[in-house]
Order: sequence, then C-alpha cells, then structure tokens
Amino acid sequence: MVYGVFKVLVGILCICVISSGAFLLAECSIDTIIVNGKVEHAPRKGIVKVQLIYPKDKIGESGDVTVDDGSFRIPILFFTQSRAPFLNGSIPTQKCTRKPQTVVVLLIANDQEYDRVSLDMAKDFKKIEPSTYVLRSEILLQGPEGTTPIQ
Repeated sequence: MVYGVFKVLVGILCICVISSGAFLLAECSIDTIIVNGKVEHAPRKGIVKVQLIYPKDKIGESGDVTVDDGSFRIPILFFTQSRAPFLNGSIPTQKCTRKPQTVVVLLIANDQEYDRVSLDMAKDFKKIEPSTYVLRSEILLQGPEGTTPIQ
C-alpha cells in the first residue's frame, strides 16, 4: 500500500515538473533583429557577420550572409528569457527582458576584416512588431577598394 501511494506521488511530481518546464519555456518570446544594408566595393566572397552583444560585454547570438549584388539582409533570432535572483539570490526566477545592447556588423573577406559598425540597440533600431526590431536606416559598409583592411 505504501509503495502504491509512493508511485502515485512520484508520478504526480514528474507530471508537475515536466509541465512546469514546458510552461516556463513558453513564457518568454523569441525576438528577431533584422540588419540590412549595402556594401560599396563588395569584395569577392565577402561575408557580412552580425554579432549581438549583451550587457557586461556578454557575446550572444550571431549570423552571417554572403554579400549579394552589394546588399545584405540578416535576421538574427534571440531568446528574451533572462534569469534574475529572487529572495536574496537563493531562488532563480525568469524574466523576459533579455535584449542586446549593441549589434556589431562586420565585413569580412579572405580572413580580413574590411569594415565594422557598432549599432546601439536603443538608438539605431525600432520595433515594428511585438517581437521584431529593424534598423531605423540601412547601413553602408566599405569594401577593400574604399578602405584598407583592418588588421
């Protein structure tokens, strides 16, 4: 009898743990940052790389794309869930406030960096949908004929 009650309690506990985890993950959204622009003097096999930087210089999600006819468009997905201490830091809780501070855009070709732009999330982006941010104006990167490669 005790064994049967124990099995039922363990089963209920497992269901609670599994379902609470599913609800916690669904609580926070996945947002998108869209970076688009043009490249003057686009290098052959040029790649534009986007890197999200969070507070305290924590490096986050990234993506890259090959330059196509002198232009590019890169959507980067990021999870808004952050953990914050609760009750004097003893119990972690979830918040859906995680957002990058800076977006770094690089133009790279043949293992050389030709241009770099740092964008401020608050100043250079606008929210167009509940979970989508876009640049206020597209950026312009300079290829090798316009600048000397950055070492």
